Amino acid sequence: MITIPAYNMLFLPDVTFYLKMEFFEKYNIDYKNIKIGEEVLLTTIKDDKSIVDLTPEDFNPIGVVAGIINVDNEGNVQLTTKGRVDVTNIEIDGEKVTADVKERKDIEDITEAEVKDKFIKLRKALIKFIQGFQWGIWGRNYILHMKSIYEMACSLGSYIDFDSEDRYAIVATDSKKKRCELIEKVIYEFIEMSKVNAEAESAQQEDHEQLYRESAIKKQIEILQNELDEMHPENVSDVRKFEKLIAESGMNKVAKKEAEKVLNRMKQEGKDSHEYGMLYDYLDFVTTLSWKPKEGEDIDLKNAENILDEDHYGLKKVKERIIQQLAVMSLTKKQSGSILLFVGAPGTGKTSIGQSIARALGRKYVRISLGGIRDEAEIRGHRRTYVGAMPGRIMEGMKQSGVSNPVMVLDEVDKLVKDYGGDPASALLEVLDPEQNGTFTDHYMNVPYDLSDVLFVCTANTLDTIPEPLLNRMEVIQFPGYSALEKFYIAKKHLIPKALKNTGIKSSTLKISDAAIRRIISDYTMESGVRGLKKEIDILCRGVAVDLVKGEATKISVGEKNLVKYIGRKKTFHDVVKKDKVPGIVTGLAWTAAGGEILFVETKLMKGSGDIIITGQLGDVMKESAKIALTMIKSMYPEVTDILKENDLHIHVPEGAVPKDGPSAGITLITALASLFTGKYVDSTVAMTGEVSLRGGVMPIGGLPEKLMAAGRAGVKKVFIPKDNVEDLEDVAKEVKEKLEIVPVAKIKDVLKDLGLK
Repeated sequence: MITIPAYNMLFLPDVTFYLKMEFFEKYNIDYKNIKIGEEVLLTTIKDDKSIVDLTPEDFNPIGVVAGIINVDNEGNVQLTTKGRVDVTNIEIDGEKVTADVKERKDIEDITEAEVKDKFIKLRKALIKFIQGFQWGIWGRNYILHMKSIYEMACSLGSYIDFDSEDRYAIVATDSKKKRCELIEKVIYEFIEMSKVNAEAESAQQEDHEQLYRESAIKKQIEILQNELDEMHPENVSDVRKFEKLIAESGMNKVAKKEAEKVLNRMKQEGKDSHEYGMLYDYLDFVTTLSWKPKEGEDIDLKNAENILDEDHYGLKKVKERIIQQLAVMSLTKKQSGSILLFVGAPGTGKTSIGQSIARALGRKYVRISLGGIRDEAEIRGHRRTYVGAMPGRIMEGMKQSGVSNPVMVLDEVDKLVKDYGGDPASALLEVLDPEQNGTFTDHYMNVPYDLSDVLFVCTANTLDTIPEPLLNRMEVIQFPGYSALEKFYIAKKHLIPKALKNTGIKSSTLKISDAAIRRIISDYTMESGVRGLKKEIDILCRGVAVDLVKGEATKISVGEKNLVKYIGRKKTFHDVVKKDKVPGIVTGLAWTAAGGEILFVETKLMKGSGDIIITGQLGDVMKESAKIALTMIKSMYPEVTDILKENDLHIHVPEGAVPKDGPSAGITLITALASLFTGKYVDSTVAMTGEVSLRGGVMPIGGLPEKLMAAGRAGVKKVFIPKDNVEDLEDVAKEVKEKLEIVPVAKIKDVLKDLGLK
């Protein structure tokens, strides 16, 4: 089957027409090889090109099959079109074009009688239109010989000035009714545009003719206005600018209607109106947003893994979960997935890993700090009726990104404040719900915007202050604290090179010994993250910079001996195990926002009347743990009841200025009381953590990795942990576990028996 390409022509089914010899010569087709009865494929091309310049992408995917019924001596070929086909597998071999075709069915949604009625009306309108022209009689006979609305469209196609996309739209439309309507629209617009250009007649009174005339005039004005804008771009009006931006924005119907409404109001108000600025700001905001969704792309997981490893040391489980998320996004071709909530101590890399995710995906990165926000309008925006109304931070972030699918980090979600100004956490519910955020409505915009393509990443230091409904919408990923070894490698690979770059010091000029780095970690910081470590390294580099600028040295090496010169004396003092062998004192483990710490539970008996004294700024939960511990001791050691009748009991947890709370000291309190009443001391290198029930069971606790790190740092050798926390040992660094003897226990009696207290 011969494939005949054509530009700016209209081929439709059931039409007989001629193709002249010049047409075949243009595309190097030898008409002598065309035989009567043979079928040919008629397909349009997007731009007017010669055959040697054509590529398969230049062909439109829908064409028409025609049968050859005659070829005259002058090379003119008569064809009759049969039906529309889908065109695939186009190949261009020199000057020969071949393709595969498959029949494309029409949607029969209009009767032949209705089509004929439209044809008759169009024919009458055309005959009436040409009456005033000199060639009107010839044109009338030409039109009267037309047999169908399709033949009329094909015949007039070369006379009517409409672009190739409009021509192809008529061919590509499956609905017969829609196809007839498109033909009607084109021909009526042609008639009315000709009337306007020729100023031959006044406007018709009938409604549909008035409508087509208005459309034609608008097109003429638009063409002229575009020419003026190109000639004088500096004089383009605000109205004209926004008309163009709204048309090209790709807004949804609701948003476009609202924008056009505001634009019409701006036209009426004029520049002198006091509301003009507010209307301008609104249109400037909504037209700056990206409304067009992007298709999901394949994600290079290997590259993503490399980027995460480059930017962050350790965090193995966190990285694995992120890679899983990216893999699912790649398979589903979706731009977003589960809402991730990174929870951990400050400085553990929660926020910066969001930047790494954006870099791995090749997407824009937006960070929104939610700390201290107490007004719901900060999330949802202010209504435009308020003076100084502004969009919320979410939509402002979307505007800054300039795309519809950024990676958006919502930082410090645990620090949202609820008061009389509103509940911003509740306003976030719609934003972070994949079932609802496809139609998120900012109060300022007052129209729905699709946030479903945004990859949201939230960060928090603790889960305690996050409302349950908001927490349920997110998947919690714990960020464990860094061990001393991990901090050492982070300092060498990331923090020191960055500090050298920021201070302008060359790596060959300053050498920091490994021993000095370890000393900074142990004696100058007391955190789970590395933010304090970064500050100390920055201080060191600034001190070195002073010596270099003064000319006191050209190369400097910093070791343990001269470390104090650059960053001062030791700044942190961690608790370490005591050497005292005193009954009633036991080492416990605690979790703080800055990481793990050891604490001592001290107990003492004195003559009195059975009073219980609890000191050390203990919270309500910890005080209840002390009462449970005393009850358990009385049940396990009956003689204690008699002892307490004549003595007062004092329970103290040192560092009284620091508030303490939580149930995980239960096991430590019971052991301390057992040691006191039995008179047997507990080795200070033994530590423990776990909540205790009245049945004597040791219940699981949180923050185990940080607590074990603190134990190793303080010189502890043996640690009792709840049996249910054994799985959490996977999150503990290998070097920490190697230093400790970790004993899982299910009952408090197992602890007391192991220590020789029972």
